[in-house]
Formats: sequence, structure tokens, C-alpha cells
Amino acid sequence: MIQALLRRRATILTALVLVGVLYGFARLPSASPDERAALASRFHFERAAMPEIPGHSFKYIRSVQPSLRRIDAWISAVGAGVALADLDGDGLPNDLCHTEPRTDQVIVSPVPGTGDRYAPFTLDAPQGSYKPGTIAPMGCLEADLNEDGRMDILVYYWGRTPVLFLRKTGEAGVPARLSAADFEPVEIGAVGERWFTNAAFVADLDGDGHLDVMICNYFQDGAELLDVDATNRQHLHNTKSHASNGGRKHLLLWTGSTGGDHPGVQYREPNGVFDPQTLQSWTLGAGAADMDGDGLPEVYFANDFGPDRLLHNRSTPGHPRFVALEGRRGLNDPSAFQFGHDSFKGMGVDFADVNGDGLPDMYVSNIADQYALNETHFLWLSTGHPEEMKRGIAPYINASEAVGLARSGWGWDTRLADFDNDSVLEAIQATGFIKGETNRWPELQALGTGNDELMENPEHWPSFRLGADVSGHNLDAFFVRDAAGRFQNVNVEIGLNEPMVTRGIAIADVDGDGRLDFAFANQWQESYFYRNLAPNPGQFLGLHLLLPLESGGSLRTRPGHPSREFWGRPAVGASAVVHLGDGKILAAQVDGGAGHSGKRSPDLHFGLGDWQPGQKLKVDLRWRDPGGELRRQTIELTPGWHTVVLGWPKG
Repeated sequence: MIQALLRRRATILTALVLVGVLYGFARLPSASPDERAALASRFHFERAAMPEIPGHSFKYIRSVQPSLRRIDAWISAVGAGVALADLDGDGLPNDLCHTEPRTDQVIVSPVPGTGDRYAPFTLDAPQGSYKPGTIAPMGCLEADLNEDGRMDILVYYWGRTPVLFLRKTGEAGVPARLSAADFEPVEIGAVGERWFTNAAFVADLDGDGHLDVMICNYFQDGAELLDVDATNRQHLHNTKSHASNGGRKHLLLWTGSTGGDHPGVQYREPNGVFDPQTLQSWTLGAGAADMDGDGLPEVYFANDFGPDRLLHNRSTPGHPRFVALEGRRGLNDPSAFQFGHDSFKGMGVDFADVNGDGLPDMYVSNIADQYALNETHFLWLSTGHPEEMKRGIAPYINASEAVGLARSGWGWDTRLADFDNDSVLEAIQATGFIKGETNRWPELQALGTGNDELMENPEHWPSFRLGADVSGHNLDAFFVRDAAGRFQNVNVEIGLNEPMVTRGIAIADVDGDGRLDFAFANQWQESYFYRNLAPNPGQFLGLHLLLPLESGGSLRTRPGHPSREFWGRPAVGASAVVHLGDGKILAAQVDGGAGHSGKRSPDLHFGLGDWQPGQKLKVDLRWRDPGGELRRQTIELTPGWHTVVLGWPKG
């Protein structure tokens, strides 16, 4: 018996040793503290609080409809947003639009440290027939919507349709001391309806040369989330993995615009554009980029409680048409890793060329919190075969685990950008959900393993009230790629060591020094701007790609930033490919608002590494002019910022 017991113990010990060895092989490598410190030494950021409007008391949770009170902290988890752009016409993207949930204000201000060019002010939506106290802003989107050369602001909300705040005064290209009086509020959508929007972007989706608007709603249109007097029960997600009873997508096609003292934009909303699953998925993040090089942007929807969607764009002017793509499933791939079949909690998306093949890749946030819910974030890398989209195939593989971007926390906005100009992209990510004192993950995990039939009724949910904590102490992530090509999180080493529930990330070179800065929009706490003071940045190429306001000209360039003589509107969707020699290229497209509630400026920035000053760079440009014609041109530029007014010949 003793010998049998010893043999059994030896077998168990051998098994444990084998498990340990295999675990060691299975674990992906991580950097040592010294290695992380060396990676972090290339970066330095100076933090400043975003401006606030004095005289308003703060709240830290929303008043909600009675049937939702048991989960009011959950309902109160969104609303912080931030966008960076040039609103005052001084040629630099040094103006902030910030949605502040503590006061439900939309605040416009200069970026901290860029001078007192005007006093911070708020943009207030028309009350109209909406009930007071039932509306909350969720995000800002800055674009020249009426094509007059002056940047406008689209604000999206819970409880009402979006509002356009169109610039109505001032000469295009001439700096102005802004105030609320400079913006005309213009309603879009079905005025009087209640929408609950959590993502919006602009893009020329039908190829007619004008910007269309995509509005992505989360809760059902017509819901009464913020009406404390409503009596009917509100509906939540109808499944945990294929929810299709959320708010509708609203595609608004541009049909015309006017400028002057009473500017306006006209849109129409076509019917039957999306399949039912796409139409009413619970969307938290969205964006558009031309993934196959045909001049029409594809659309990505990052969906909560259901599969994300990548739509291949097959539109013609005035006739939008999209086809949902699905990826191939490899022999060893989990079903959730098949493109278009995930059941994760998509909350943010960004586009950038990570693998250097000239085609956009996609970085998508889900929930990937250790010892909580460890789904995975996605890094969808192009396979280099975009022609497969014509056959309904998504030509991408998920490389997040292989390169170190799979895990961080409860993710929201994601961004890929080069913060030290070494020609290699960094990745930053907003994380955190509900910050409190009592860990409610056990109850949330119980809900996650429950029957789908329980999901739709909030009475069946665990209590998530003020004081609950669900991933509330995550640290925002800052990933730097090491010599082996893996992303290492150096957030603590660069000073992102304070737990914040961050929602939106905006990026821009606000002072024109060639180093990208960023801003974090935080939920129920101060939000911050981070000035980039990288000690030894490499060379860079910055491009302000502008569409001319009138036809008749060829492409023009000048060093530096836009001025009165070199002005236009941001060429959303235009692309640039920079040739560095030895076959290496850098590629990017002008963004129209991809993500959750953070919006980067509509400029292009390329880190050039050790490229020598004075050497010429070959840059391939592609754009669609305001007449709808797809155009291409190759130019040569030196490092630094350049303004390029793209051609629009007559006839």
C-alpha cells in the first residue's frame, strides 16, 4: 500500500511539473522592470486638467427611470467625451470640445497651455419639446459639415437627436475669439424623437464627394432612461451574445448645405441599408476607413453583447449599399476569433497600418480584465488580400495575443499613434467601468452565466448602485513595441499610475512641434490633457490635407500650417503613403471620428525615425474631390508640417 501511495504521489508530482513546464512554454514573454523602464524612457508627458465652467455643482450618478434604479451606476457609466481640432481658425488643432457628465455640459475651450485665446464656453441644445432633465450629452464630433471652411461641432446625446453647432461668423482662415454666439444650433434627424447615441462619425460613404453622418444608438430609440417620472419597464439586451434589440443606426446622406449668418446642412435618411442584426446591435464604438483601396470607406461597428460588424462598401452616389463580411476560421481558432462571430463586448475601434503593408488594420476594445472577465481585445491584421472582400470574406487575422495587445482591462477607446517619431506605432487604451468600494464582479459573473431570457428585464440583474465597483481601478494602458515586436504596457513607468474610468481619447499635435499630444475624457472625475515632451523624438512628417472650397485649382503645397491663403476643409478619407526607402512604407487616412467618445484631429502624422532632415520624401496621395472624382498624385516633401490643398479641376 505504501509503494502504491508513493507511486501515486510521484505520478501527481510528475503531472504538476509537466503542467508547470507547459504553462511556462504557453505563457507569452513579458518585459522585465528594467526593460519596461528603458522603453518608457523615450516618453514624457505633462498633465493638465481640462477647463471647467465655474458655478456648477457636480453629480456622480444619473437619475434614471424607476425600473433602472437597481442598476443606476451601470446606466451612469458613459458620457465623458473629448475631441481635438482647429475651431478658431489659427491653423493648429488646439481647441477642445469636452462633454462633462458631472454637469452635463458641452464645454469648448483652448487646450491648456495654448494661450487664453478665448474664454471657455458651453454649447446648449435647444430644449424644444424635450422634457427637462432627460437629456445628457455623450460626445462631440468636429468637422466642416456645411463646407464653408469653418469647423463645426456635432454633439450627440442620450434622450434626444443630435445637434449640429455650425460656425456662422468669422472669415475662414482668420483666427477668432470664439464664443457660443459664433455657433448656430441646427437640428438633424427626426426632431422630437429620443435617441441614445454612443458613437458617431462622418465619412463620404456613397462616394459623392460630401460628408455623410453615421449615428449609432445604444438603447432603443424612444426609450425613457432618464425620465424619473416614466412608469413603463425599460428593455435591456435580449441576449448575451447576439443582442439585436438596441437603438437603430441612422445613416444621414448629405444633400446640400448653406453658409453665412444662418448656416445649414440638409440630409436624407435612406431605408433598408442594414440587415436586422447590424441595424439594432448595441453599438458603443464605430468608424470608417477604406480597407481595400477602392476609394469607398468600409464601416466597422464595435458592438456590446454581440458580434462586431465590418461592412464592405459597395455604394454608388445617392445609393448606399453594404455587405457584412465574415472571416475564415482556422483549425485551432475559437469560434469567437472568427471575424464577425465574436460574442464580446466591443467598445472602441481605431484604424492604422500596424504591419506595414499599406492597408489599415483594426484595434478593437473588449473586456479583458484578469480575474474578472478575460475576453480579449482584437488586433485585426490585414492578410494583404483585400480583393477577398468582394466575395464576402474579411481578410484579417487576430494577432492581439501574439503581439501583446490582448489584455489590459475593461476597454473603451483605443488609439494607435507614434508618440516618439521612431516610425513604430504605440497603442493607448482607455479602461475602467464603475469605480467604487464594493467589488461587484461576482454578481456580474453570475449574470454572465445566467439564462439569456433574464437579460432583457432589469429586475433580474444584480444591484449596481452608487458605491459598486466593476473594474473601477484599472489603469489606462500605454503599450510600446519592444525589439522583438511585442507591445509592452509601460503605463506606470510613464506616469499613468492613477486609476481612472476613462472613456474617450483624443490625439493631436496641438502646438505644432511634431510630437503628438493626447487627452483623456474621464467619467465622474476630472479629465486631463497630456502634453508630449518626449526628450529625443525622431523626425516626422505632418500633413494637413484640405479639400478646396471652390473648383478650378490643381494641388498646392506649402511648409507649415494652414493660413488664410492656404485654406480649405479637412479631406476626411484622403490617404497618404510615405516611402522611407528599403521598401518600408507608412500609410494613414484622414479620420472622421472613429472610436467611442474620443475624436482625433483630422491631420496625418508620421514618425520617420532616423530619416535625415532635408532629404525628400516621396508621398502618394489619394482623395475624392468635392465633385466625387477619385484622384491620385505623388509629391515630394521634406520632414516637418505641410499644408496640402488637394486639386479639384473644373469640369
